Amino acid sequence: MANEAPVPTKYDPGVLWDGQISDSIDLVGDMEPISSLEGEYASDEIFHQKVQDLSRKYKSMRRTRPDGNCFFRGFSYAYLEYLLKNKEEYKRFYELVSKSKDDLVTMGFPKFTVEDFHDTFMEVVKKVGESPDNFSQHELHDLFNQQSYSDYVVVYLRLITSGQLQRDSEFYQNFIDGKRTVLEFCHQEVEPMYKESDHIHIIALSTALNVGIRVRYMDRGESSEVIAHDFPEGSTSAVHLLYRPGHYDILYP
Repeated sequence: MANEAPVPTKYDPGVLWDGQISDSIDLVGDMEPISSLEGEYASDEIFHQKVQDLSRKYKSMRRTRPDGNCFFRGFSYAYLEYLLKNKEEYKRFYELVSKSKDDLVTMGFPKFTVEDFHDTFMEVVKKVGESPDNFSQHELHDLFNQQSYSDYVVVYLRLITSGQLQRDSEFYQNFIDGKRTVLEFCHQEVEPMYKESDHIHIIALSTALNVGIRVRYMDRGESSEVIAHDFPEGSTSAVHLLYRPGHYDILYP
């Protein structure tokens, strides 16, 4: 399948996303209690109740920079953190992503671009495999707050997601509004940095990697509970994320 439009290879980490988000905001923040959300919704009874419900289900959270990459960055951080203590799952994941580069090139993605991002992505994955002796959770946190590493991980996961969407385009076409093709959607909404993620991105990535993701949705729905959606449906969740309109953070049960 030809991927005719070029995958983005350049972006300036120093440029503010949408003119608003400063480099002073951590790409991935420190662990903090769920109760830290209460101050944001002190005068909003609906959201206040949902924060209380969330605090009964989860112990803590990490915030991610709200730059449009928060789903991919939050997912990758949380999943690699999970792999630090799950060696069998690490072996499975390592084998899968090791060969993913060739799969993408076969589909028509530019070889030079894919290799560049894949090399850095695998460098991070290999470091995770060195835990606990030579790589710790603290070092993972430091690595993810180095933009050169963190953004390359995000880009490569965007490519994997795009590849999955194109591989099963007939299925995913049903999720795309308007007259855009899956390929056009990938070039416009998946591959570019700073583009926000929706259900279709989560479904495609969780399917491509065979990783369960549970997303808790905190919105203005009438229920006082924070509703959970599992991707794929019925899967065991390795990663838990909190969604608030336009943004994803990491949750810890």
